[in-house]
Amino acid sequence: MDIIATRKEKVIYREGNNVIKVFSDKFPKSDVLNEALNQSRVEETGLPIPALKSVSLIDGQWAITMEYIEGKTLEQIMAEDPDNLEKYMNRFVDLQLRVQSKKAPLLNKLKDKMNRKISSLGGQVDATIRYELHTRLDSMPKHNKLCHGDFNPSNIIIDPEGNPHIIDWSHATQGNASADAARTYLLFALGKGKATADMYLNIFCAKSDTAKQYVQQWLPIVAASQLVKNKPEEAEFLKSWVDVVDYQ
Repeated sequence: MDIIATRKEKVIYREGNNVIKVFSDKFPKSDVLNEALNQSRVEETGLPIPALKSVSLIDGQWAITMEYIEGKTLEQIMAEDPDNLEKYMNRFVDLQLRVQSKKAPLLNKLKDKMNRKISSLGGQVDATIRYELHTRLDSMPKHNKLCHGDFNPSNIIIDPEGNPHIIDWSHATQGNASADAARTYLLFALGKGKATADMYLNIFCAKSDTAKQYVQQWLPIVAASQLVKNKPEEAEFLKSWVDVVDYQ
């Protein structure tokens, strides 16, 4: 098997026409099974995603096997052709709206997941701000659209024929599409800077006929949920967004 990527607590291999994601023995079995279940439920929507093939034990470690997709990530394509970033961003948003047009009623609810994450921040965010975040989350409209949870160009593979394939459904939920857009904005801001993030948000809001302020209302909530990952290099940036509950 050839190693494709190494992530925290997982290694991703290619073996022929398969991708095998092998988790460390510290990774909870329930999270592995939930990721496989998410992928199978999303697969049933008809979206272009790799087919799930099996869940197994390999040398005592849990593994998920799925279809291998030949191609480049959209992130690679954007980096190689920066003059056409806006064109690729339009395509990226079109694909996100396609995801959000689907329903997967057996997935976990986004609001429940966000509430759990906010509650877990006791050591990082004080009780007053956690209360404000819970209150804001509870006041947001309840929707049941399919939300990827980590929708960014590195999770889209473009095959040699130009067709997109969406990978990594471990964070998938059903909920408010603007929450998912706010997370994508946050990921662009963290990884590519404010100008790219703003380009994304402008295109998303125009294509979805969504008020920018509505997406921005989710930013403190998604920033708080990102804090759970405990990445020191992100902490100061994220806390500045969490503290500004009325995001401008």
